[in-house]
Amino acid sequence: MENIKSYVQQHKDRFINELIELLKIPSVSADTAYSQDVIDTAEAVKESLSKAGCDFVETCDTPGYPIIYGEKIIDPNLPTVLVYGHYDVQPPDPLELWTSPPFEPVIKTTDIHPDGAIFARGACDDKGQMYMHVKALEYMVQTNNLPCNVKFMIEGEEEVGSASLAWFVERNQEKLKNDVILISDTGMISNQQPSITTGLRGLSYVEVEVTGPNRDLHSGLYGGAVANPINILAKMIASLHDENNHITIPGFYDKVQELSAEERAEMAKAPFSLEKYKNALNIADVYGEKGYVTNERNSIRPTLDVNGIWGGYTGEGAKTVIASKAFAKISMRLVPNQEWEEITELFTKHFTSIAPAGVTVKVTPHHGGQGYVTPIDSIGYQAANKAYTETFGVPAIPVRSGGSIPIVALFEKELKSKTILMGFGLDSDAIHSPNEHFGIFNYLKGIETIPLFYKYFVELSK
Repeated sequence: MENIKSYVQQHKDRFINELIELLKIPSVSADTAYSQDVIDTAEAVKESLSKAGCDFVETCDTPGYPIIYGEKIIDPNLPTVLVYGHYDVQPPDPLELWTSPPFEPVIKTTDIHPDGAIFARGACDDKGQMYMHVKALEYMVQTNNLPCNVKFMIEGEEEVGSASLAWFVERNQEKLKNDVILISDTGMISNQQPSITTGLRGLSYVEVEVTGPNRDLHSGLYGGAVANPINILAKMIASLHDENNHITIPGFYDKVQELSAEERAEMAKAPFSLEKYKNALNIADVYGEKGYVTNERNSIRPTLDVNGIWGGYTGEGAKTVIASKAFAKISMRLVPNQEWEEITELFTKHFTSIAPAGVTVKVTPHHGGQGYVTPIDSIGYQAANKAYTETFGVPAIPVRSGGSIPIVALFEKELKSKTILMGFGLDSDAIHSPNEHFGIFNYLKGIETIPLFYKYFVELSK
């Protein structure tokens, strides 16, 4: 594959322009106002797979948004790589914090991306990283360098829990049969030091509702005599952590796997500057569970965070009311061995039990998923490491991510395959935030590296 660098450079402008066109479509799966845009994006992905060289591509209907399936089978006796990605994106809110419109992609240079980065919602998560695989296939087909079979499964509901994907996988196990699953929906340490994500946290996401009086009340006439749902909710949330930031839900830690001192020492080898971390976030200090450093708190330890809270009057000026209801959305990131359904039940039982008699509490589960760990002695990991080493000049470092990709555990359960997480994004790319972006260097480096994974995976599988 000596000519891959020249191929990428030759087609660089086209690769960038194609991604920009894809990013212009606002495929926000969480908002039904964008339903047609999500469907249009699916069709665009389907067309791109056909042009890249898939012999068969189809739009697969599901109970929700469609899944695009494509394949190129060159020899049934050769290994098969299944590529997963998603074409839906997070909502762009708050719009006022974007420096350019979220669905009008622009290229800007930054200190981290001197070659430029594409600023747009979905640039890194996951349209840019998904599209690297499409262009990698194009290269392998056009230059006759595809060493094995490849299948694509690109969904449109990852940002809302992937409910239809589970439905699809359970019904299409033979169609999706593979030897390894390849995903680029994670990141790496830096543009100088690649890394491979070997662990993901699970997720339990719930919404809570606290109800007090049967209507909003005058805070002067009723204040001090009636439970205020907003006050109560704030106290209940505050009680979910103790003075050491340890989660207080009974049974929450029962199945948490404690890493050995040796494993924690290996993790500590990853380059990390606490000062740079704080400066990048403009914070005076870090905050978290006592007894663990920052890179452990956000990867190997479970967490509980409030993602949104509301109730009462929030408009301009003053309105003196005691609200009838208060709400919050809460996510719990889980580590391997924690069952998300069990954690959801433990949360529900505990949260309702700590409510005072003056209010009622309702907990509504939204979605969740299991954590995942992949061994570093697997053929897939070794192939990915050799690919990164060749293109970056240094071996990749295994890291555990604090994020969740719930479908990875589903894939292992249903398809009996290990997943390799070859991410090319950076922590600074602002995924899920205003001004999300993806470096041109990272995008092109991904296209350059992915074909080498295929090469080494086939060689190591013999």
